[in-house]
Amino acid sequence: MTSKDTNTPTGQAAEKPFGWRFTLPLLLGSTLNPINSSMIATGLVSIAADFHTGPGATATLVSVLYLCSAVMQPTMGKLSTLFGPRRIFLVGVFLLLVGGAIGAIAPSFGVLLISRALIGIGTSAGYPTAMALVRRRADRFDIGVPSRVLGNFSIAAQITVVVGLPIGGVLAGAFGWRALFLVNVPLALITLGFAFFGVTRDDPIPRRGLRGVIAAIDFPGIALFAASIVSLLVFLSSLTAPIWWLLPVVVVLLAGLILWERRAAQPLIDVRMLAKNAPLQRTYVRQMLVGLGTYTCLYGASQWLEESAHYSPFTVGLILLPLSGLSIVIARIASSRGWIRWPLVIGAVALILSGVVMLFVDSSSSVLILIGMTLLFGLTNGLSGFANQAALYIQAPGATIAVASGLYRTFSYIGAIFSSTLIGIAFGAAVTDAGFHRLAWVVLGIGAASLVLTAIDRRLPVTAARAA
Repeated sequence: MTSKDTNTPTGQAAEKPFGWRFTLPLLLGSTLNPINSSMIATGLVSIAADFHTGPGATATLVSVLYLCSAVMQPTMGKLSTLFGPRRIFLVGVFLLLVGGAIGAIAPSFGVLLISRALIGIGTSAGYPTAMALVRRRADRFDIGVPSRVLGNFSIAAQITVVVGLPIGGVLAGAFGWRALFLVNVPLALITLGFAFFGVTRDDPIPRRGLRGVIAAIDFPGIALFAASIVSLLVFLSSLTAPIWWLLPVVVVLLAGLILWERRAAQPLIDVRMLAKNAPLQRTYVRQMLVGLGTYTCLYGASQWLEESAHYSPFTVGLILLPLSGLSIVIARIASSRGWIRWPLVIGAVALILSGVVMLFVDSSSSVLILIGMTLLFGLTNGLSGFANQAALYIQAPGATIAVASGLYRTFSYIGAIFSSTLIGIAFGAAVTDAGFHRLAWVVLGIGAASLVLTAIDRRLPVTAARAA
């Protein structure tokens, strides 16, 4: 009996390798982070009123999840390589359940902050472990690049980002802000149930002894990575009033991280592999640029439509709705055909065209023109999301796919957080047409950088099938 037969559940050989029994819990798990990121926005005012805090304090409920996620995604990936991706996936969902329950009964703002940190840590396990489980299953069934499955992950993330706000609004409006935390309990239970019965068990954990386990986890590497990322994100988020002393701190911490990881026997970040893997480096930078460009467009346009063009939040939502629909359709088309290179080229061109349109619209522009502008945002989002994810899958060595996927999400968070600073700098004290036009030049620059980076990347495959 082969190892493939040993690890395959009874009757599994007759099933589709990526049937819904296997993929559904992974899709659910990977969407729990983005949906918690967006839902909380609808409850911040009520939370501030109940705990008598200001907007600055309640904003930490948003930032703590981003910071925990940026640090913990690669860390959860590392733990999954040591203890098994299914085990870490289940542990992450359980932490989400605990965090949601604590938040629902939190007696103070401090406890609520702990709840959000637990939710951030728990949901960080979803995506890197899901990618590791997909890779393990694809290798086991001798499948190349499962483009359609990767497309499903991209589409699920887009859907949850969009529906998070309306779902949060309904829950907070009907049951109060505590429902935004309590809803994680049934979501976690459902995900745990599906994963427990639908995902193949991990192999036994190798015996290492306590010292071996501590060395394998690489606590110094995790600490240096956490300090580097937190310092970088704080610096990037404060560029409207820069904390300049943080910049040399970031440089020193990153240098220390690289030096330590080069010497570590089992590093968190395999910097030697990454230094030799230029295609993977470019994929990370492209993903950061895509996140920076799309979030700058989306959040900048949302603020401008409300404050300068004087549309109601409901109308703004309707204007942005076609964006989501187009993103989903485009991602499905690209993933079904396994396209990689051309979606990235077209997505970068669409981002450049977005900037051009932004230059020429103003608060009196037709709604149809504004919808056309947002459709260009959706084109970039739908094409680039799948293509970069497929490129990562191809370029990252199989043994490091979990950590590589977590780091991929970290770069996305860097782009998303930096976008808020760019928007603040472009608009200044008030949201005006002139500020929106300044933002357009920023979007043009990001799109041009993304296009050049893609065009010069000769090792970027045209399709997933050709790469396989």
